[in-house]
Formats: sequence, C-alpha cells, structure tokens
Amino acid sequence: MSAIKPGSIKKINRTTRMPFKLMENIGSFLEAARVYGVPSCDLFQTVDLFEKKNISQVTQCLFALGRTCQAHPDYDGPTLGPKLSEENRRQFTEEQLSAGKNVIGLQAGYNKGASQAGMSFGKARKILD
Repeated sequence: MSAIKPGSIKKINRTTRMPFKLMENIGSFLEAARVYGVPSCDLFQTVDLFEKKNISQVTQCLFALGRTCQAHPDYDGPTLGPKLSEENRRQFTEEQLSAGKNVIGLQAGYNKGASQAGMSFGKARKILD
C-alpha cells in the first residue's frame, strides 16, 4: 500500500518475529486499503493471511485493490484485473419508451411465424394404470 499511495501506512514493523507485530502490519494494510477505496466486502480478515486459512479471500482482496487502483487518476503503475465499470445512464423520451412496448421479443415465442406445430419426435408418452 505504501508503494501505491505513499504515506498510507504510518508504521511498519520490519524486524520482528513477534506474531502480534506481524498481524499489526496486516491490519495496517487492510485499513489503508479500506481508506483507499477497496470495498469492505472484498477485504479479508487478518488471520486469513497470517494463519493461511482463506487464501482465496486474500487473492480476491488483491484483485479488488488492482481494480480500485485503476479508478484513481493519480495512479500510474501496473494494473491487475479488469477495470471497474462506470455508470452509463441513458435518457429515453416517452415516444421511445412507448415504441418499445409494441415489440414482441424473441423470448415470447414468436419468431416470424415459426412454431413447433406439427412436430413430433419419438414415441408418444403412454401412461398406464
């Protein structure tokens, strides 16, 4: 996170083997990622990484961070994963909306007169008592 956004993590415990200090580093990363804009549903729990319990959630978080980086105009580093979608709101007139009501979609079963009338495959189903 410090490479993506300098100054986002205030303190990094570098030369320690104490578990709580290492877990503090992971927690600092998660907080910085949340502040940067990674959705909370994509973040992982500290024990997921520290105890290697849920690596798939850790991977999901990294991909979410990659998507979030692409949304920041000040970020010019490498990208990871697809770009986040952007809103594309459309405005239709009442005339356009009413014209769409007269269209029969293909899902309605009408396709230029095609039907299954007269079609038979295999034997007829016989129900016996």
